[in-house]
Amino acid sequence: MLSSTEENYLKALLRIATEKDGNGEAGTNQLALKLNVKPATATDMLKKLKEKGLVEYQKYKKISLTDTGRALATGIIRKHRLWETFLFKKLGFSWDEVHDVAEQLEHIQSDKLVEQLDNFLGYPQFDPHGDMIPRANGELKSDKSVTLAETLVGTQYTIVSVTDNGPDFLQYLSQLKLGIQSVIHVLTRFDFDGSVVLKLHDHEVTVSKKVAENIYVV
Repeated sequence: MLSSTEENYLKALLRIATEKDGNGEAGTNQLALKLNVKPATATDMLKKLKEKGLVEYQKYKKISLTDTGRALATGIIRKHRLWETFLFKKLGFSWDEVHDVAEQLEHIQSDKLVEQLDNFLGYPQFDPHGDMIPRANGELKSDKSVTLAETLVGTQYTIVSVTDNGPDFLQYLSQLKLGIQSVIHVLTRFDFDGSVVLKLHDHEVTVSKKVAENIYVV
């Protein structure tokens, strides 16, 4: 059985590997930054995960998950997103409250509980932040979305997910009345700072480049 810390490392490695500009691998410093730990701490954990056959790791080289490690990481993400969905849909949590609670619940070791939870929720495809929920067989459909920062001016899009699940960011979006399935029209992008002007319903909203890079649309 893995510790919650080991599970968090596997989950972080999978997220880095599957990011838009990822190539299935991660660097030690990149992983340390993701988990807010020192590179030396990350290195020590990588050695342990390598001994357990969960990662491919050599000093100064890129890290990749083994098939076993990837399957475990996908399962952890599946649990996390199902718990977020449960908290949001059934217990009245807002989308900015579910992440931290799901971080605790994802480490419960019960396959039966996860499958019953999935069934109880009606086999949802997406969590409250628009992220795809992996299937029980580990399948995770490819994401065809782009960031708001990459959109074409004069084009209409629908917000499908956000990559920053922090409460401050989500509360900020809520104040702007931007959420999952919001239909937006990209009016202008300023070359000076990359900020984007959007039309939402009958009003305009301006978001910074940093915000735009954390919103995915189709």
